[in-house]
Amino acid sequence: MNTSTLTRKLFLRIAPVVIVTIVIVGAFAFNSATREIDNIYDAQLINDANVLWGLLQHKLKRPFDRVPKRIDDIDFNMDNQLAFNEDADDYADAHMFRGWVDGQILVYNSTAFLSEVPQQKEGFSTVPYKGETWRVYTLPIPNSSIVMEVGEKVALRETLVANILLNLFFPLLILIPIIGFLIWLGINSGLSTIHGLVRDIRTRSPDDLSAIPVEDLPRDLLPLGRSINQLLSKLARSLTLERRFSDLAAHQLRTPQAGVKLLLQMLDNVDTDKERQAIVSDLVASNDRAMHLIEQLLRLARVSHHPLELVPVSLYHVAASVLAEFGSVLNGRQLDAVLKGDEQAEVKTDESLLRMMISNLIDNAIKYTPTGGRIEVLVSSGPEECRLSISDNGPGIPADQREAVFQRFYRLDTLHTEGAGLGLAIVADIVDRLAATIELTTPSWGKGLRINLDLPREQVA
Repeated sequence: MNTSTLTRKLFLRIAPVVIVTIVIVGAFAFNSATREIDNIYDAQLINDANVLWGLLQHKLKRPFDRVPKRIDDIDFNMDNQLAFNEDADDYADAHMFRGWVDGQILVYNSTAFLSEVPQQKEGFSTVPYKGETWRVYTLPIPNSSIVMEVGEKVALRETLVANILLNLFFPLLILIPIIGFLIWLGINSGLSTIHGLVRDIRTRSPDDLSAIPVEDLPRDLLPLGRSINQLLSKLARSLTLERRFSDLAAHQLRTPQAGVKLLLQMLDNVDTDKERQAIVSDLVASNDRAMHLIEQLLRLARVSHHPLELVPVSLYHVAASVLAEFGSVLNGRQLDAVLKGDEQAEVKTDESLLRMMISNLIDNAIKYTPTGGRIEVLVSSGPEECRLSISDNGPGIPADQREAVFQRFYRLDTLHTEGAGLGLAIVADIVDRLAATIELTTPSWGKGLRINLDLPREQVA
């Protein structure tokens, strides 16, 4: 069972994005800080080399003074100077300089490289010394053999970058939980409309299928609200039809069952075999009518719940197959049944529902066609739809009742035919599910009923 909430799922998708963004920004900040600090410190080395040359040029140019001289820090003042800033002690011994004349060191400071480290090439270079890396700038003085070298530890730059990032990192450690909390609040606030929608639906009674209010829903949730309302409308319609159907079915089944009960009581009181046989015959007929009604009811229920499986179907061949199933009935009543038309007519539809619909239409035509009568089935095709027409020479249906015959349990009083009044109701439901149209007219020979059924060639599930 999945117990995670939508809020948690959204948070777990948004939070990593925020964290990754912070990491990427940190990486860019690190690269940018490193580049900028390198540029500034390289510029400072260039400036230091020029300043030292300006200060020491008189000494380095005197030819009679070639004794190397180390320039030390002012010891008695250095401690006092560093006392102003304790962190400055980390940087005090990170610099060095050397002054070269004719390839020999003449001036240097206490942290300078020993003489075994040769003079570096002009410009910037990286020098490893005693396990540390130094950044060195070499400045040859034009028109002389004098070279000024200044350098600093690369660790000085790395430490500065690290300190800058640490100073940014610790505030972020405090901000990340705050950002996460604000994201959580924002998601909850954004989902409050959905939570309200869920509460509205959850607190309803099973009989309350009225539409939910969608006027105040955000634009992104309008399709959801409208879809729910469409579903509620369909459920309300379905429940209304089911209740009406169950009421009508109970009423219709009560009649044959009452007849069976009466016949059974009469059977118990008969005196002769002839009377007994007559009552048994009536019992069989009454049972057949009840079975037919039950079968029609099951068909009607099946239509509304049957999942559509749309496949290419030959309309002509299905009609021929259904006619063949009624072969014994047609022969027994000496009916002239004819099938003609376009044998290549094809529609994309649900074959089982199509077969059930054609079966009900032909059964209805046989029922109302007199012995020796005529039934004609015609198949034709057009650019967007195919037509199946079934005509008979029975009594027909008056024009003012052609809409009513599609209602459930509606029966015409023109002829005393047995039926449950569900055949055309089943057809109407199938027509609706298959996006077809149906029309009742009079055949070309002027008497009877013609049913025109138009089916689309293509149908979307």
